[in-house]
Amino acid sequence: MTIFSKIIAGEIPSYAVAENEHFFAFLDIFPLVEGHVLVVPKVEVDKLFDLPDDYLSRMLLFAKPIARAIEEVFPCNRCGLSVVGLEVPHAHLHLIPINSADDLNFTRGKLSVTPEDLRRAQTKIVEALA
Repeated sequence: MTIFSKIIAGEIPSYAVAENEHFFAFLDIFPLVEGHVLVVPKVEVDKLFDLPDDYLSRMLLFAKPIARAIEEVFPCNRCGLSVVGLEVPHAHLHLIPINSADDLNFTRGKLSVTPEDLRRAQTKIVEALA
């Protein structure tokens, strides 16, 4: 069972921003920038492109309003999308507020954030989705 499956099951706490029967979205606790969200399928599949076609398309449709909410509440030119998938063997998308392509550079240092920072970002996104 991956750490993402444990988060989805509620065994590990998270800063959830959206959920439906197929997907779960929550803040990355080691974000590249404030507002960095992970979108994860509830089915445990290692590689994103191993998901069935209909599931993959529904995942992007699930992510779309979250990306719009991120653009609304964090100062950025757009919400970037990245698929890396090397750290956790569970398919996932990164939704990241960006102002340049370098903002998607995963080799950079991560932000040091507090639980209060994460709760504040979570509240902003959840309210924008409402």
